[in-house]
Amino acid sequence: MNAENNSKDTGTSTALMTDMYEYTMLDAALQDGTAGRRSVFEVYTRHLPAGRRYGVVAGTGRILDALADFHLSEDELRFLSDRHIVSQTTIDWLEHFRFTGTIRGYREGEIFFPDSPILQVEGGFGECTLLETLILSILNYDSAVASAASRMVTAAKGRPCMDMGARRANEYAAVAAARAAIVGGFQGTSNLLAAKRYGFKAIGTAAHSFTLLHDNEREAFQGQIQALGKGTTLLTDTYSIEEAVRTAVDVAGPELGGVRIDSGDLGSLAQQVRAQLDSLGATKATITVTNDLDEYAIASLQDAPVDSYGVGTMLVTGSGAPTCAMVYKLTERENSDGVMQAVAKKSVGKASVPGRKLAYRSYHNGVADAEHIISGAEDALAAFTPQQDWRDLLVTYVDHGQSRPEFQGEQAVLDAREHRAKALEEMPINALSLMKGEPVLPTLVRTI
Repeated sequence: MNAENNSKDTGTSTALMTDMYEYTMLDAALQDGTAGRRSVFEVYTRHLPAGRRYGVVAGTGRILDALADFHLSEDELRFLSDRHIVSQTTIDWLEHFRFTGTIRGYREGEIFFPDSPILQVEGGFGECTLLETLILSILNYDSAVASAASRMVTAAKGRPCMDMGARRANEYAAVAAARAAIVGGFQGTSNLLAAKRYGFKAIGTAAHSFTLLHDNEREAFQGQIQALGKGTTLLTDTYSIEEAVRTAVDVAGPELGGVRIDSGDLGSLAQQVRAQLDSLGATKATITVTNDLDEYAIASLQDAPVDSYGVGTMLVTGSGAPTCAMVYKLTERENSDGVMQAVAKKSVGKASVPGRKLAYRSYHNGVADAEHIISGAEDALAAFTPQQDWRDLLVTYVDHGQSRPEFQGEQAVLDAREHRAKALEEMPINALSLMKGEPVLPTLVRTI
């Protein structure tokens, strides 16, 4: 799982959250004089997880946060030196390292497909290659969670979905997952660090242990209501659900906030509980269901009187697709004569499209019908004029080392969630299907 890249939580900078070969490549490039060659790297995926129809970009805001913390302390430099990972020349180069390049890419919350140029990193080869592992670890995990969350939100058909996955993931990954879930359309999280850091709605009341702590369920409910008020949500499946609902309404009265069901046949139980709550006068009490939910389980409950869903394991594991298989490839570089030259990997099954790229989405009657990727030299792309109905998919995140603040912080996450909703509305209707299928848009790549 990906770690939350924030130095105040991990006790270190983000500069060592990488693979060793990023530093050994830098070392070799500094020694042979190629580290400063202008280069363009691209993040993309060759395919979506099997049967998925689209993906959701998430994590770019966290990349900007990680980039701000990408500098090496004296202790970290000493580690690289003592282990003989890099030479003294490279240690000296790293001592005052700051990324000075430019990063462009899809907006956070944007829909992506195979070969979408999700992120393009431009700068000297040395500074760009150092970012590879960090960028991929963030984008691969966060986008996997956001993509799964989006499918769950679609299945919920307007009922709120809440993140409850903290205990099913690495402690730092749980924070990242909570953020990505919000990008994917979730409404809140049980993770307090995520709620504090990003201003999310925090949710949660009590577990089965609180009921078991007391001599009987009534005393447990009384204690919870005394502390949290009648509007709290009571967990009803420790013993008998029917008896628990009766006790809950008896203790809280008709002002009972809600109940949670965490086991059994959730659909039929929700029907029984709704009828019982209404018969006891608690007509406004809500029903939350949990228990290993995924998009398919949520879809199966669409006719049940459920008010919200709490999702854990399947959310933080990408609902069976815990990575987006994104790669970070060099697509253009300055040659020995100082001229930019498109480059590409040609191995079977892993060939890449050379050159820097533009990306657009075209529409027919207001519905997206294709992704257009335009590859070419810098001057050719600068002169390119897209068709009138094409939407430009790329934004600039970092301009010559300067990050754009509107893509970081609390509001940026909410903006990304809103963007996802709008972008998904533009997709063909079959994008909303949970059945296995091909990507809903073709990706058309053209070199100019």
